Amino acid sequence: MNAMLAMKQYQRVSVQSEVFEASPHRLIQMLMQGGLERIAQARGAIERNLVAEKGELIGKAISIIGGLREPLDHAVGGELSQNLDKLYEYMVMRLLEANRQSDIACLDEVSGLLREVKSSWDAIAPAA
Repeated sequence: MNAMLAMKQYQRVSVQSEVFEASPHRLIQMLMQGGLERIAQARGAIERNLVAEKGELIGKAISIIGGLREPLDHAVGGELSQNLDKLYEYMVMRLLEANRQSDIACLDEVSGLLREVKSSWDAIAPAA
């Protein structure tokens, strides 16, 4: 087994272990971080003109945002939940545009928005 394969397997096990043991608050943080990483990787793919990789990475970012959107409870979260839902919907729309046009500005916009949401989420203390 080569060293790169071993490292990838170790990272996969490490992430799976962290997910298994994570609180709901931490899982949301991990999703947001994963979204930011996929967007940054998609940016690099656009810069290197790797069309298929760009599409795959943007698709993963869209799935992650869907994962953030899905558990929103509008009955409990009210206006905040609805606003987040609209923001996530906008992010998906901009990611689709980034994919169609290979537009780095769209990726940067979504990345900035997601960073803002993440920094607010990070400031919230997890439930005890």
